[in-house]
Amino acid sequence: MLLYLLNKEEKGYFLDLLAKLIRADGDPSQLDLQTVIGLRNEMGEEGIRYRKSNASLEKIIDYFSKTSKPTRNLVLLNLIGASLSDEFYSVEEHFLIEKIQESFQISNKKRAELTRMVYQDRDVREKTKRVIAD
Repeated sequence: MLLYLLNKEEKGYFLDLLAKLIRADGDPSQLDLQTVIGLRNEMGEEGIRYRKSNASLEKIIDYFSKTSKPTRNLVLLNLIGASLSDEFYSVEEHFLIEKIQESFQISNKKRAELTRMVYQDRDVREKTKRVIAD
C-alpha cells in the first residue's frame, strides 16, 4: 500500500526486509510469494527490476531507522500487511515485526493504527469484489 512513495533505494531495502520477514518462519508459501509479487508490481519499474541483496537484517533496519517517520510508518504498514496476507500465524514474523517496530521507534498505538489500516484496506477490497460480482 502506497509503496510508490518510496524512492528507488528505499524500495530495494524494503524488498530485502520483506524477504527476511517472509522467510522468518521457514520457506515462503505460495501465498507469500504472490504477496511479494503484488508489492513489487505496486512499486513499478524499480520493484519489477529488483534483485535481492546480501544486506543483513541489522543493516536494513539501521538504514530505515535513519529515514523519515512517514517512511518508517509506511514500511511497517506494508510489513504488517504482508505478514497477515496468509492464513497462518507466525510467531517468528510477529517477533521480527516487534523488533522492527522498536528499532523504528514506532509506538504501540501507531502500530495498532497501522494494523487497523491493513484490515480496513482488506475490507474495502472484499466489499468491492462482492459489489462487482453482483
